[in-house]
Amino acid sequence: MQPLFSPVWLWNTLVAIVEIIYIFVIIGAMDKLVARGFPSDLSRKIIHIAAGSYVIFWPLFDVSHWSKYFCVLMPLIWVMLFLSKGLSDNREDPAVKTMTRTGDPRELLRGPLMFALVMVVLGLLLFNRVAAVVALGMLTWGDGLAPYIGKHARHTYRTLGPTKSWLGSATVFIAGVAGAALMLWITGLSGDAMPWRMLAVTGAVVMIAEAFSPRDVDNLLIPLVSVAMVYLQTGAL
Repeated sequence: MQPLFSPVWLWNTLVAIVEIIYIFVIIGAMDKLVARGFPSDLSRKIIHIAAGSYVIFWPLFDVSHWSKYFCVLMPLIWVMLFLSKGLSDNREDPAVKTMTRTGDPRELLRGPLMFALVMVVLGLLLFNRVAAVVALGMLTWGDGLAPYIGKHARHTYRTLGPTKSWLGSATVFIAGVAGAALMLWITGLSGDAMPWRMLAVTGAVVMIAEAFSPRDVDNLLIPLVSVAMVYLQTGAL
């Protein structure tokens, strides 16, 4: 996108600030809702999806200037926050209550921290690339919704990690493909035609990878598998 004003670095800084405000508004809203009785497990999924969907802001950055990498300021802030909050013993911290399953601050140092680090790495290495958007679509929408939708399923199975459900695995595929397609469309990276075949194959492999993933490793495994599958099918990232 062409910046609306100069200098370019100032425009890109403004976009990064909007990106940061966006996620803090959502987290703040979830904190208040959880305090009023909103299900904390659902709030975690909403934050998970909203955070990973930060790629919708990428087209606003001017890619001609190095300041485009300000796109990772938001997840980088959360890397530092997860480290500081996870190493504390403050169970009353709203972020701990909103973004952990057990209320243990140390939980922030596992899945949430890995998730934020993945967003930083993808932003730095694959900014505005199809592979990054697909990876985050699979991770945020597919893996994000699977535990919530599949938690009450009757038919379960177990591989290397925690118990999974067939409904949850189906959600990884369906929601992952749909989420990746949505974000490709919003960012304009889908081109003239949505690459449904590539997304379907990637989603199927991601579903299998998630089924065999040990606990908390899926936040690293899913993006790695997604990026690899995009490259193998298209020859490009």
